[in-house]
Amino acid sequence: MSTDLPVSIDDMLARLGAFDYLADRPLATVVYLALKLQRPLFLEGEPGTGKTEIARTLAAALGRPLIRLQCYEGLDLAGAAYEWNYGRQMMEIRLAEGGAAQREALAESLFSERFLIKRALLQAIDPAQPVPPVLLIDELDRADEPFEAFLLEVLADYQITVPEFGTVKAVSPPIVVLTSNRTREIHDAVKRRCLYHWVDFPDAQRELAILQRRVPGAGPELARQIVAFVQRLRSIELYKLPGIAETIEWGRALLELDALVLDPAVIQSTLGVLLKYQDDIARMQGGEAARLLQEAQTLARGMA
Repeated sequence: MSTDLPVSIDDMLARLGAFDYLADRPLATVVYLALKLQRPLFLEGEPGTGKTEIARTLAAALGRPLIRLQCYEGLDLAGAAYEWNYGRQMMEIRLAEGGAAQREALAESLFSERFLIKRALLQAIDPAQPVPPVLLIDELDRADEPFEAFLLEVLADYQITVPEFGTVKAVSPPIVVLTSNRTREIHDAVKRRCLYHWVDFPDAQRELAILQRRVPGAGPELARQIVAFVQRLRSIELYKLPGIAETIEWGRALLELDALVLDPAVIQSTLGVLLKYQDDIARMQGGEAARLLQEAQTLARGMA
């Protein structure tokens, strides 16, 4: 691990690959530029395409701490940036009830740093951080739109203004990665402050390489059939398409079952590893799984 930034796109690819993240060149390029230009990186795409994993891998490859803010409906400043420790403040007020001098001293320190509870955003820009961290703002589309307005100060200037305390500004900006599954559109003002990239599902050859890295025990024929079947599965209309994580998990499950190749019976019994909605599983009942397997076998032979 090295805290030094990559010197080229090839170096970026190599560093990610060293931690089993096999990025394509366009993704490696935008990550490299985000690091060099010190700009936030905004990644959009279907769930399961590796958006969150890029932040984890960057933190590991660059030897930096990872600070993750998981977005959700109703997320506010108290959950994302900071809040005051009101319980401790009240205790201090009661302890200082004795004398006027104590009360005056307390009034000056009541909103000092020792009463400030730092959440993810404030932690990421804390000047006391020895090394600028990787800040992952995950699934921004789950948060309410007003939350995006607060993010603008963080993304533009790497600072947060706390009215009672002052402005906290990073000495060196963190590496910021934002992700969205595009369940709603993110405001243009946020996107303008970032470098943007759409993360798609990998093609068959890259997904095969990923599977072989993550599940090395799977035989070549089984690995090709797994990837080919998942690729065909993504071509039909499903409520939730299986992501790369599901491909890897399915490979591990089949390995535990000592499967050497795919067959309709083992597919039917393990569909819950790939598909997470009953309607999708029901669609694969009957002859649909067998039909896709036949197509996948043809595709797998072409991958050999």
